[in-house]
Amino acid sequence: MEITHRVENEILIFAIKGRLDAATAPIADETVKETLEGNTNRLLFDLSALEYLSSGGLRVILGAAKEIRRREGKVALTGLTQYVYEIFEVSGFTSMIPIKDTVEEGLKDLAS
Repeated sequence: MEITHRVENEILIFAIKGRLDAATAPIADETVKETLEGNTNRLLFDLSALEYLSSGGLRVILGAAKEIRRREGKVALTGLTQYVYEIFEVSGFTSMIPIKDTVEEGLKDLAS
């Protein structure tokens, strides 16, 4: 797994590549929590290169989303493959977190 982040228009963007599973979730969780230590309240996950998502990986994303919501902010997911989308759908989280096709659409949604 590779996780990178950048800020664009005051929106924190995490890009996750590879597998977000039981082995990599603790690393991703630590990275996300450390990066969220500021006062960021808009967060976008670019999951276009995410190949696999386990329940542990899902917890990382949902934990970050809960923290942003606690700050009265906004979160979006972008670029979900069919497999990753189905994980969110089956778990019932597609109604909780907006899902956009592209990073550009996600940024536009979070900017408003």
